[in-house]
Amino acid sequence: MDIRMPAVDGLTATESLRRREDAPQVVVLTTFHADEQVLRALRAGAAGFVLKDTPPAEIVAAVRRVAAGEPVLSPAVTRQLMAHAAGAGGDTRRRHARERVARLGDREREVAVAVGRGLANADIAAELYLSVATVKAHVSRILAKLDLDNRVQIALLAHDAGLMEETDTP
Repeated sequence: MDIRMPAVDGLTATESLRRREDAPQVVVLTTFHADEQVLRALRAGAAGFVLKDTPPAEIVAAVRRVAAGEPVLSPAVTRQLMAHAAGAGGDTRRRHARERVARLGDREREVAVAVGRGLANADIAAELYLSVATVKAHVSRILAKLDLDNRVQIALLAHDAGLMEETDTP
């Protein structure tokens, strides 16, 4: 999905697509990576945000990862999100995020932190001594409890809540 499209912009189209019952995964592919556009795309349910200057093989790999249920962000976008999370408006955002995360059990919270660190299900399973199926079940429960659409949104919420700062794990 491109951000700039005729008639309907890509962010509005992403929101519409993700509201469908059998919603497809969406990867935003664009030259623009302003904070507001990235955040709006991810909050709308985009599972990835890739810049157009990304090599073609990496774009194909990103689409495959998203299709497999893994979130994808270009490195420049990841740096930008980290800076944004540390920036203005943090107190209100953090308080709201902490209220939402408080609904999670301890193990779900550990899984949310691992998702926030960008770990794949198999890596989370190995780190937390769980089966991959159990990790998938925890991720599904987190999505349902917090009314989220994908792992990227779990990661954003974990960052906003400050969970990444509370862990000693690299």
